[in-house]
Amino acid sequence: MRDTIRSSPMNRRCFLETSALTLGSLAGASTLLNGCTTILTPESEATLTVMYGVGELSHDQVAEFEQQTGITVTQLEYDATRLNAMLAAGIPPDFIRTQGAPEVPNLVARDLVLDLTPYFEKSTVLKAENLEPVNDVYRWDRATKTQGKGPRYGMAKDWSQDVMLWYNKKVFDQAKVPYPSATQPLTYNELLDVAKQITVRQGDRVAVYGLDATWGFIMQGHLLQMLGQKGETLFSPDFTQARFNSPAVKDIFKWYVDWAQAHVGPSPLNPEAAGSSVLFASGRLGMVLFGYWFGGSVISAPKEIQDTTGFAPAPQWGSERISACMAGTGAWIPKNARHPDEAWKFMEYFMGDGPAKDRAQSGWGLPALKSLTSLLPQKLPYQKSALQAQQAEYPYLKILQFSPYANYNGIEALITKYIEPVMRGQTSLDAACDQLNAAVNKLLQQGISLTV
Repeated sequence: MRDTIRSSPMNRRCFLETSALTLGSLAGASTLLNGCTTILTPESEATLTVMYGVGELSHDQVAEFEQQTGITVTQLEYDATRLNAMLAAGIPPDFIRTQGAPEVPNLVARDLVLDLTPYFEKSTVLKAENLEPVNDVYRWDRATKTQGKGPRYGMAKDWSQDVMLWYNKKVFDQAKVPYPSATQPLTYNELLDVAKQITVRQGDRVAVYGLDATWGFIMQGHLLQMLGQKGETLFSPDFTQARFNSPAVKDIFKWYVDWAQAHVGPSPLNPEAAGSSVLFASGRLGMVLFGYWFGGSVISAPKEIQDTTGFAPAPQWGSERISACMAGTGAWIPKNARHPDEAWKFMEYFMGDGPAKDRAQSGWGLPALKSLTSLLPQKLPYQKSALQAQQAEYPYLKILQFSPYANYNGIEALITKYIEPVMRGQTSLDAACDQLNAAVNKLLQQGISLTV
């Protein structure tokens, strides 16, 4: 069985930016739940409700699971407002998509998530020793408020070290600029200098952008990684106070303001309707800060783009080399799910069976299981070189510490609200950071009241 409410497929970046589970009003919950009434009827009590969009979980995969297990599945498109309504009503889906790293601490702190440690310990499909270390983003220790330790509350379906550097060699050749090293990272200042050198302008129009710095893509993650590279933090040790107006954070925002005002990439000052994939495939983008998963989109680009695509390490802001996973999209099972055992069977199927193998072979992200790494595509030259660069980057993976008291989408919205006016010259960076810090602290206090 499949839910009749559908949304149009989104590209990955759009989905990442818009699909976060948000705090806020649950007004209209009864209306939203009208679309879920089938899961309340007696004859559907054994039906497994899965909230995962068709762009990532196909009808054929659902049908295969139903055939293998005899379990009926109702598939819902992921919708944050609808999910909040279902959670508030006490009838959540049994299996739910999550962005991963930026959401897990908040979900656990609100006591919404089932501890899956016992399931992992007994599973013959998802064995703990076969899990890639990135799955530790789904662990959170309540006592120490530490992400990466404690019980397991889910796992990734795929992942990347999300701020690595894809580049177009032809753009570099035309500007007579050397390619980035495959092993030694650029500094952020070097990155901006290169972006200025390779940007191509035609009058008032930017014909080729030097750098898509992926502004708006999990900015809390970018800040955490860049601060970590300098030994700094974004929050107080107990996560109750933010540090968005610290000199260290201001320096980072100043870099983004300089990048936007240099007009070397798609930004609030140079909006582009086309996404990063389209710009890169059309030869209009020299560099983009995305992880291994972006290589899955290059396969659809013209051959001349594939032949000139390179992949390099994540840029560095400080002396400690860190290249984190800022997402690790996957799934969790609610603490009050009606069918947790059936949901775990679906977890094993989706994360360890046919769908997981298909994802690995596609190149849209790295597999979350060590045993599937050999399935990554290496047919094309860019795929081989990208995998080599990725393998060299593995040792620098580190689990970032996201706030348990504020949903990441709320923080993203506040960063946009207060920093983009600085880019436009409408306010000062100092004033914006003070306002941003006050707003985030208010959000943290609201979040603390919702935790258990």
